[in-house]
Amino acid sequence: MERKVKYMKDRLKIAVQIALFIAIFLALLLPVSYMVRTNGDVKDRFAGFYAEKKDTLDIVMIGSSPVFPYYAAPKLWGETGIAMYPLSSNVQRPLAMRYLVEEAEKTQSPELYIFEMRMYTIDDQGLMDNMAYTRGVTDNMKYSAQRIRTIQAMVPEDDEEGRLTYYLDIMKYHTNWKMLALPSEWANMFYHHESPCKGYAFKDEVGPQPMPDCGGAEGIRPIALEQEAYLKELLLFLEKGNKEALFLVSPYGESLEEQQMFNYMEEIVTSYGYPFLNMNNYYEEIGIVFEEDFADYGSHTNAVGAEKCTEFLKQYLTQHYDFQDKRGNERYVSWDKAYALWQEEMETARETIRERIDNEDYAVIEEE
Repeated sequence: MERKVKYMKDRLKIAVQIALFIAIFLALLLPVSYMVRTNGDVKDRFAGFYAEKKDTLDIVMIGSSPVFPYYAAPKLWGETGIAMYPLSSNVQRPLAMRYLVEEAEKTQSPELYIFEMRMYTIDDQGLMDNMAYTRGVTDNMKYSAQRIRTIQAMVPEDDEEGRLTYYLDIMKYHTNWKMLALPSEWANMFYHHESPCKGYAFKDEVGPQPMPDCGGAEGIRPIALEQEAYLKELLLFLEKGNKEALFLVSPYGESLEEQQMFNYMEEIVTSYGYPFLNMNNYYEEIGIVFEEDFADYGSHTNAVGAEKCTEFLKQYLTQHYDFQDKRGNERYVSWDKAYALWQEEMETARETIRERIDNEDYAVIEEE
């Protein structure tokens, strides 16, 4: 009997040791996985989102690269007391939008979601040809059941890299050990550190192009079938959850075909009772100057163009919604700091942009 008891105790001891080893291994694996992910603006933006205090964001803006250089959240905060944060990545596939809403809802209860719609003009299969556009979302989310669901929705089972490298992205980035030597990456141990400008990315380059002559054009052109399906799925998801949403198109060097696609999207969105704001219909009201206010020849605004777009969005939001002004609330001290930083950097950016325009020092776009 004593031998049996001793045997059971030894088995239990071994089991506890194994469990402890696994726990320590996972506890180390998690922060290392976060740290070796490729660094950059997108990583910092997502980590900054996770660092925001629970239930403090009024607006979460979701979409591709037009989001973070076009709309200066610190300016919006400093002038209205509205806290808006961009949960966005480069060339973000529209399919990701509803999953990012669910990710946001884990820590935030925003009064409004804003969706930037430019990527709906591109067929999803074309975006899947480069899975970096998918990884921009999945590899910047914290490990969670929601991240697994997002991967299952966005990554085909027969993907050549295999879903496993998405679930455990350290398999993709395991050669990035040099990241562990960067002090900035130690802040990413828990994927949780503040973004100084609340996800906004300053651009001080100038890349001029003529103003498109198709802004405000009529007529419709259907979007790709899979993108239409994703849009309707998103609308039903928002409707079911009683979520307020604004669908927005940022001004850029669009084509007539794209403008007509936006008209098509607008018909769908408004049929579900949601507003659709195509800023390409309001160049004059925005005051956008295509020859001066873009960083890369009509694709993304520089800081001066962003200031104008943010001002236009601010006017729209204050006219159509009733947000509480939270300035002075001690929970938002970091937002006051962000506004002060934005003002300082904006002054420098204006000078740089004006100098580049005067000297015709235009941006050089590297070919991929």
